[in-house]
Parts: sequence; C-alpha cells; structure tokens
Amino acid sequence: MKADAAHLNLLFAWLWILFGVLSGMILGLFFHREHWLGGYGSFRRRMYRLAHISFFGLGALNLLFWLTIQRGVPLDSLGIIASVAFILGGVTMPVCCVLMAHFPKAHFLFGLPVCCLIIAGALSLLLICRNDARLLSAGSPAANTCQTP
Repeated sequence: MKADAAHLNLLFAWLWILFGVLSGMILGLFFHREHWLGGYGSFRRRMYRLAHISFFGLGALNLLFWLTIQRGVPLDSLGIIASVAFILGGVTMPVCCVLMAHFPKAHFLFGLPVCCLIIAGALSLLLICRNDARLLSAGSPAANTCQTP
C-alpha cells in the first residue's frame, strides 16, 4: 500500500504534465482570436491560463514528492495523507480555475486545493525532518537538513 501510494504520485505527475501540454495545445488553437474568452486580459481567459499552468506546477509537485520518497523518506500514515493531498490538490486546482472562469462568485472553492496543498507540503516537510532526526539519532552524519547551527 505504501509503495503504491507514492507510485500513484509518479503516475499522476506525468499524467498532469501531459494534460498541461494538451491543454496548452487546445488553448493555443484559439489564442490568435483577439476576443476569445473575452480577450487576452479578461478574467475568464486568465483563469483558463491558470488552469493550464497548474497542470505543470502540480504535476511537478507530485513528481518531487515521489522523488522525496525514493530518497529514503519512509512513507508512513502521514506520508500517505500527504500523497493523497497532493493528488487531490492537483485534481481540484484546474477544476476550480475553470469553474471560477464561468462562475466568479465561486472563488471560495479555491480553499479546497489550497488547503490540500498546504497540508501535503507541511506533512512532507514533517516527514523529511522526522527522517533526518531518525538518521541523526542512529549516528548518520548525512542527515542534518532540519538542524539549526
């Protein structure tokens, strides 16, 4: 289960990067139309661009999480929560962007992906620091990331 959780982040990362390329291709088919989605500076068009770029950014975050686990950080129950939160944040961010493009009053929806990603990032940092502390207590001089001088 634990290895599968991190592997899902790897699969999700590359799927989201692919979606970033595909969404960019679709947006690129219409960018030359001056008034498409209300024009270049319109709120709707900006939200679509944010959805497009969120595929790349959140794909990269999931890839970084997977790489962190591959570097030997144990994936315990908090790590599984972080794994799921990274994926949930990645799924909900572009959805919220597109929904908000059409329903601007739905801006409160951004709380869901943002909270998921804050939780995922904080838990990842906690996992790394706990792993460093475990290595230090075992006498390994290699892990001093979270130690203050």
